Amino acid sequence: MKPLITVADLERVPQNGELAITDETIVTLLAREEAERRGIAFRAVSAHAQEAASGAVPEEISAKKSSRIVAIGADHGGFELKQQLKGHLRDWGYVALDLGTDSAEAVDYPDFAEAVGNAVARGEAWLGIVLDGAGIGSSIAANKVPGVRAALCYDRATARNSREHNDANVLTLGAKLLSPEAAREIVALWLATPFAGGRHQRRVDKIRAIEERSAKR
Repeated sequence: MKPLITVADLERVPQNGELAITDETIVTLLAREEAERRGIAFRAVSAHAQEAASGAVPEEISAKKSSRIVAIGADHGGFELKQQLKGHLRDWGYVALDLGTDSAEAVDYPDFAEAVGNAVARGEAWLGIVLDGAGIGSSIAANKVPGVRAALCYDRATARNSREHNDANVLTLGAKLLSPEAAREIVALWLATPFAGGRHQRRVDKIRAIEERSAKR
């Protein structure tokens, strides 16, 4: 069966990013239109040459695999909950990309919010999760990374809304304000909820436009 690229596959590609395809790859018309709208370029590569040279996995296949990678990071306040959530992610079939911290020793939350945001914006991870004591600072910091739409969620309703309506790609949590069970439920629902598109797409596009205008100043 020939590789197929659909609009859903482009959700994991950053704005103005690039996606490698082989001569056999089929790109749907809607996917081509979406790629043009978001400035995504298709780069033709030889799958056989690439595999022979390094044994590397073609980038379009890697992109599909990245749909199971969730970047996760926390400061000292969120360290213990991060460790628990990593186990849940593995149980649910995801690959947890742990970007620190590695202990309960005091550190600065912006460093980890930026690391998770970059992993998502670069396409190294499908979605990201950042934890600190209240979740507010990490949300502010992560949203400074171009291409990131970080949402601080505190219950099932906000988790669902942030994905359905806002296409949030980074979730921030207040580890000191949530029980481990509540955090587990929020993360599970957030990961399972797709972006609704439709009228919400126009609004997300306006968010992207604000970012693009600000970058030009």
